[in-house]
Amino acid sequence: MRKLVSKEEEAKKQRRNQVILVVFLAFVLIASTIGFAIQSGVGNTPSDQISGNEAEYNGFKFVSQNGLWVLGNYVFKYTPQQVPDIDSGSEIKLKANYQGKPAYIYSEEEGAEVEIVVNLGQIAQRVQKACPENTTCKEKDLPEKTCNDNFIIIKEGNTNSITQRNNCVFIEGKKEDLAALADQFLFKILEVR
Repeated sequence: MRKLVSKEEEAKKQRRNQVILVVFLAFVLIASTIGFAIQSGVGNTPSDQISGNEAEYNGFKFVSQNGLWVLGNYVFKYTPQQVPDIDSGSEIKLKANYQGKPAYIYSEEEGAEVEIVVNLGQIAQRVQKACPENTTCKEKDLPEKTCNDNFIIIKEGNTNSITQRNNCVFIEGKKEDLAALADQFLFKILEVR
């Protein structure tokens, strides 16, 4: 016998499945674009210490696969050598602070969001979109979160910075730099850099 499900529950399940599909498709689209750019030589500078399909940094070995850099189960658009070291001005909390806890993300740049969701999703209990308190978000049904939660906020700004206040991480920079800043943040919490 089939379980009766209300229209509301069915709609909620369908909406969740659509969000999962959109995130997956966005990741595939972005990953293939990134792969093409990296294979074309875009983003590589003469100062990178990358040989062929491998890069080593602080004893961590990155392997190039499908245009992305892989470290164990983690996937990055850039290697640590390809992203500038941004002085965060404050101590960024490490991986253990996210372990098994929900994390929330608000982003104005999809590529940076995907980078963090894919990688942090392996550590945190879940990574969910949210809206900063007292902010109007495009998606109306997002929960409002504050710096009492593990909250990552990615916004466009004039200068590149990564700062932590309470449980909020603010990643700000020029639109074209936000994916590199997202990788920089991940390198910091994973203690690669």
